[in-house]
Amino acid sequence: MADRYLTVAQVAESLSTSERFPRRLIAERRITFVKVGRHVRIPESALSAYVAANTVQPIGHRRGSLRRVA
Repeated sequence: MADRYLTVAQVAESLSTSERFPRRLIAERRITFVKVGRHVRIPESALSAYVAANTVQPIGHRRGSLRRVA
């Protein structure tokens, strides 16, 4: 199945951020991207991988692990 390529604006909208954030990810080489001439596109799979890699799972609450205050 072919991957869909997203513009910086589409990635920003998907992440609910400004366009500056995906551009910074590209500049810092923290996300996979494709250059088509002067245009930059980000594969949907790369965006999904970035989100999965940066997803923080909650810590399970354990009974008795918290100290009681006086």
